[in-house]
Amino acid sequence: MNQTEKPLTCWVISDGRAGIQVQCTGLAEAMGLEPVIKNVEMAKPWKWLPPALIPLHPAVYGNDFPTSQDITTPDEWPDVTIACGRQAAIFNALVREKSRGKTFAIQVQDPRISSRHYDLVITPEHDTLRGDNVLLTTGGINRVTPARLEQAKADLAPEINALPRPRVAVLVGGKSKAYRLTETIVQKLGVQLHQLQQDSGCSFLVTTSRRTGKEHTAHLRQALADLPAFFWDGTGDNPYFGFLGSADAFIVTSDSVNMVTEAASTGKPVHVVELEGGNKKFSRFHQQLKDKGIIRDFTGTLEHWQYPPLSESKRIAKKVLERLARHKEVRNLVDQART
Repeated sequence: MNQTEKPLTCWVISDGRAGIQVQCTGLAEAMGLEPVIKNVEMAKPWKWLPPALIPLHPAVYGNDFPTSQDITTPDEWPDVTIACGRQAAIFNALVREKSRGKTFAIQVQDPRISSRHYDLVITPEHDTLRGDNVLLTTGGINRVTPARLEQAKADLAPEINALPRPRVAVLVGGKSKAYRLTETIVQKLGVQLHQLQQDSGCSFLVTTSRRTGKEHTAHLRQALADLPAFFWDGTGDNPYFGFLGSADAFIVTSDSVNMVTEAASTGKPVHVVELEGGNKKFSRFHQQLKDKGIIRDFTGTLEHWQYPPLSESKRIAKKVLERLARHKEVRNLVDQART
């Protein structure tokens, strides 16, 4: 973009869940865009239907959308939309149609409808979707950048300077559609961490999620009570990026593609704790990272290895900008032909 061009406008569209929205904002930031956040929820009866059964012709809805958000025709459609999630997928496709192709529509993850409804679909390689307008990533897109990690590391330093090295970030998820975090797993992890500290002299940077559950979180906190650790209790600023920037190694539960990918964006060793359950998609993802020498199973000891940090947001943003430039060229030719 030259200095005489107006900055591109961008909407980030999701249902508001952090793990979904972060992939869109991560891509927008890597593209140099400042997005407007649009959180949408499908209205009844559409929210009860599979995406493939929802009409995608704008004439069906007039000036409305099949969502509970009160958005009709804006003053101007955005240049770019970046959406993620099943509910946002329909909204994104309709924006593209209603803008008559002005808006370059990007869908992150498989929308469960034909990719032809979007200019680009960006999906992890461990998914099975393929196509001419489909770009593949290793794991998820995120907001991790070296600059962000350095700043977060400096911000967190006063609170963890007294903790001995190596510092191990423990990133704990929990129950999901594919996985279960059980009491047995939590108890075993607590014992392993206690022994690990005795063997290596390490300290811990621990964060859990809402999916972890209060009981499991309390058990982990109790297991680490007499060890050098910073255990985020959910109050105040989230130190997550500070953990990523400060840790010498990671222990991450297997249920979150985002957490594993974000840890892998640092180039530091990532040990994965397997939860109960799983599916073929997660198995492909974990095996892909193992084959690349990025992750290993957590066996109770710290291992040391190196690999090039994942930088998927930066890599994929470059490809998207190339496609967007071609899209703008075609649009300009069409506009010139009309005049």
